[in-house]
Amino acid sequence: MSQQDLKTLSGELAVERWSKCLGIIKESVNSQKFSAWFEPIKPLRMEGNTLTIQVPSQFWYEWLEEHYYSIIRTTIKTVLGKDGKLQYSIKVDNTPDSYQGNYNSVNLPQRPSPSEYGGQNSVNSMPTYPAGQIQNPFVIPGIQKRSLNSNLNSNYVFERFIEGDCNRLARSAGIAIAEKPGNNSFNPFFIYGGTGLGKTHLTQSIGNQIRRDFRGEKNILYTTSDDFTNEFVQAIRNNRANEFSMLYRSIDVLIIDDIQFFSGKEKTQEEFFHIFNALHQEGKQIILTSDRAPKDIPDIEERLISRFNWGLAADLQMPDYETRYAILERKAMDNGIEFDPKIFEFIATNFKSNVRDLEGAIIKLLAASSLQHLDVIDLPTAKRILKDMIKDTNKQITVENIQSLVCEYFGIDTNKVREKTRKQEIVEARQIAMYLAKKLTKSSLKSIGLQFGGRDHSTVIHAITTIEDRLQTSTRHVQIIKDLQQKIELASL
Repeated sequence: MSQQDLKTLSGELAVERWSKCLGIIKESVNSQKFSAWFEPIKPLRMEGNTLTIQVPSQFWYEWLEEHYYSIIRTTIKTVLGKDGKLQYSIKVDNTPDSYQGNYNSVNLPQRPSPSEYGGQNSVNSMPTYPAGQIQNPFVIPGIQKRSLNSNLNSNYVFERFIEGDCNRLARSAGIAIAEKPGNNSFNPFFIYGGTGLGKTHLTQSIGNQIRRDFRGEKNILYTTSDDFTNEFVQAIRNNRANEFSMLYRSIDVLIIDDIQFFSGKEKTQEEFFHIFNALHQEGKQIILTSDRAPKDIPDIEERLISRFNWGLAADLQMPDYETRYAILERKAMDNGIEFDPKIFEFIATNFKSNVRDLEGAIIKLLAASSLQHLDVIDLPTAKRILKDMIKDTNKQITVENIQSLVCEYFGIDTNKVREKTRKQEIVEARQIAMYLAKKLTKSSLKSIGLQFGGRDHSTVIHAITTIEDRLQTSTRHVQIIKDLQQKIELASL
């Protein structure tokens, strides 16, 4: 008999034996689950007492083992005899959009029988692993780790990330993570802060440092929460959700930007929860960014919030004057341009909100220099070129906005600061709000007083004086004013 004939016979026997197995299994499983989990299985060959079947994915195999092991084992023993064995082959589509490698199938190693690890009955009809034996259910023997496009921007490196009081903790933690990804106390590493403060730059600096130091040994992926969600939706539509999950579980360093956009997306959160658990358990590094602290993200499952706090959560604050100046110097140096230091002083003084605006100011000066053929840009020229940007970056801050943010900070109702009450916490919030209103707006003392329940200007003066005195003696008040001023300025962007 030829090889082709033997192959054909093996296939026919497999179909026959598996058909008998399905007949038995169908009696023990409801029709919906039978249709979902067993009908898609394809019998491949029958060799001796071993039946090989093909399942659509590794996840499929794990599900069968977890939920239907006893039924399948009993069925194999009934159809193939006491020495019958079942072997799996994992199907992987060899298509351009597949998340898998270029291979057709892989034979899973046979599992030892229960008797080999203390079972009472020696049954070889269904291979199985002892509990806890599989360290990573998505590592299939014989399959090489897939090389991914990391999506990292090579311009984002630690050398170009200027350190200051506003980011020192986050930057130091980032360097430590890059040295030992996954093997550190900062997993996950959660970075939060307002727009344009350097979250993306810092996270990608970590990824680039790891890529450089580990020379391709680590699979690194940078993605946004929107891209993650869109890929997940596409995977569901194309019946590739399992492969999507397997892909993300194969990553050694996962960086997801703007995690706050998972808010309200229940299915995406559930999928990410399982991916997070798998990666964390395997000692893989997880890096996340958000525009706010974990506890402040709305409509996120508590179990995810809890996991975000497992490692280190570090905030990026608005850069102080010295840091802004250093950033401008660095940006100019990177572009091979020299500016009068007075221009740096002017920009650092007028662009306080974020790093992105600072870089935008330098880029605008460079563009004007090139387009207008200016050999030298002096301070008056710089002021003229940046006039519109300064107006945009200093949007109007209102007394009402300040009242709202101060009351939110202290956890009180906004109307309370307008009422006539002498409760200490209300008085303190009112005085701070008045102080900030005078400092950050052009409102007159009379106008500020009117917006705080019709109080006169002398009350406002007293409030301002009180807060100024406390700033000289109380570090608590220094921090409160710093935090609130940052929130107010960010809210005005």
